[in-house]
Amino acid sequence: MEEQGPLAHLIPAPIRYDASLRQRVAGHLAGHERRAVPLGERRHAAVALLLVDSGPETAKTVARTADGSVAHDPLLLHDGLLSAAGGAAFVLCRRPLQLRRHGGQYALPGGRLEPGEEVVEAALRETHEEVGVDLGPESVLGLLDDYVTRSGFVMTPVVVWGGEVELRPDPGEVMAAYRVGLHQLLRRDSPRFDQIPESDRPVVSVPLGGTVVHAPTAAVLVQLGWLGLSGRPDPVHHFEQPVFAWR
Repeated sequence: MEEQGPLAHLIPAPIRYDASLRQRVAGHLAGHERRAVPLGERRHAAVALLLVDSGPETAKTVARTADGSVAHDPLLLHDGLLSAAGGAAFVLCRRPLQLRRHGGQYALPGGRLEPGEEVVEAALRETHEEVGVDLGPESVLGLLDDYVTRSGFVMTPVVVWGGEVELRPDPGEVMAAYRVGLHQLLRRDSPRFDQIPESDRPVVSVPLGGTVVHAPTAAVLVQLGWLGLSGRPDPVHHFEQPVFAWR
């Protein structure tokens, strides 16, 4: 999808979803010395960076309830992510408004590890449960650095090659699933940083189409762009989250 309007000069062309991209991302991850974080008293969670193809017709998949009706979102008056699709993409979820924690926020498919579960197992399980995509370990391209959230988790990002998949969001966990072009991670106005009085660390966010996504998701996406796409090994663990994400 070609970006139009005043931001067009900031956004590169979409990236082809093909074997060369898969090899490029896998190669960058394989050559990276991953930064792991000891759990300590924190809980362990995994998130999936599910890489798929995208276009205008697949930009958004709305969850359907048990009776087949479309999940209703009264606050989503403008879909800023719709303009972010095009070419190789990652899947980004919008959480239902009624969730007790992080309701209405954008997030990657994922959640805490179950007892005895490994990170890759958890990421693939959560991908199946949340967006209906069932993949095996052979689809995993590699892992990004751990990121510690303010809500008490060590989050391990798992990069997964989805291939030709149909998204089927679970309405209990996902209101809508978006395919966001990877080229959005290479924008000239991304990432963005702010300062807050509660922390001396920079608060990171990433613009995606006409929407802005914040950490912790934004920190993971920054590294996907830096390392996965460009081979840049810079750390992101020091990036702060906005106060509303500290709960």
